[in-house]
Amino acid sequence: MESSLVPERQLVFSPGLAATIGLEEAILLQHLHGLFQHHPPQIRDNHAWLAVSREYLLGSLPFWSAVDLHRISRSLADQGVILIESPPLHSSERLLFALNEPVRQPARAVQRAPEAPPMRRSAALLPANWAPSEDLLQLLALNHNIPRQFALDQLEDFIFYWRERGESHHAWENKFRQHVTNNWRRRQQDERGGFQVTDPAPLDNQWRPSADALEIMQRGGIDREFIEEAIPEFILYWRERGAAPKELNTKFIQHIRIQWARYTAAVEHGSEPRPISDHWQPSRDVYDILHMSHIDLDFARSLLPEFIVYWKDSGQVHTSWNSKFLQHAKFHWAKRHQMQTAGNSNAGQQGSHSTGRTRDRSLEDDLSDTSWAN
Repeated sequence: MESSLVPERQLVFSPGLAATIGLEEAILLQHLHGLFQHHPPQIRDNHAWLAVSREYLLGSLPFWSAVDLHRISRSLADQGVILIESPPLHSSERLLFALNEPVRQPARAVQRAPEAPPMRRSAALLPANWAPSEDLLQLLALNHNIPRQFALDQLEDFIFYWRERGESHHAWENKFRQHVTNNWRRRQQDERGGFQVTDPAPLDNQWRPSADALEIMQRGGIDREFIEEAIPEFILYWRERGAAPKELNTKFIQHIRIQWARYTAAVEHGSEPRPISDHWQPSRDVYDILHMSHIDLDFARSLLPEFIVYWKDSGQVHTSWNSKFLQHAKFHWAKRHQMQTAGNSNAGQQGSHSTGRTRDRSLEDDLSDTSWAN
């Protein structure tokens, strides 16, 4: 029976599928699936690929815009339901896709693309220079209202965490999306908790993180002494940039979490204490931590000969010389900037010792000051 109320062919979707992957995703997926009945695909890497124009999709699904089609198709790809090889639909004239299931048997009517590169990738470790795609950043902004810069700020912590774990995965973009959305929700919860200061105090040498911020970091297993030692570096970094962020406590928590993760991974915990060797060198991770702490690496290297001489003469043994050198470098860097501040306030009355550098003082002065070695 014909009816003027239903002038067009109806779209059909599975309620169970909609409950699993989402209503919009189910409608688009079954619409794309139906295209295989009328258009011959190409077989590559045991998958059937089909290209459909954006104009056709907009005409057959007029209740969605190109941005909507991009968002929903990317959601299907992120869930592993389909594979996509074309650029974002809001900037591309076609969608090149495949259902993420192998072709059961070759069809006579299909055309095979010769020697096409494999599409499916096996599980692999996260590369050190990995970066999220532009599509994923747009998806986070459209679906979760997560600013692009916030997502990029999570990248370093994400790479460090998964490379330290040494695990292999098929879909690193999906892992990154979960990582960013979890951190975004945690940030919103922290802000609602009230520890963030709306009008922060001036970032001077007396600045301290709030009590709530300290509690959050210590609940995360971060050593209180480590937090205290990082405060002068944090102040120096933002003062040199010329403008302190409004969310000082949030920035400080993020800074400490990254440094603590690097510190605990880099510090060696040998089973037997050992003396320092004549040619001992800090590990590469130690220099990474110093760089993250905004400590000049040439300055740190200049401390190394005196550090080795002191500990060889002392005859002491330790399980981690990396840890000792980190403490040593941070101590002298903080002392250098304290003396610079004092020198500026006294208008040059400090003479040649105002820089506080190791090479500007005698070896006896440095080695008699052993507070860093405790």
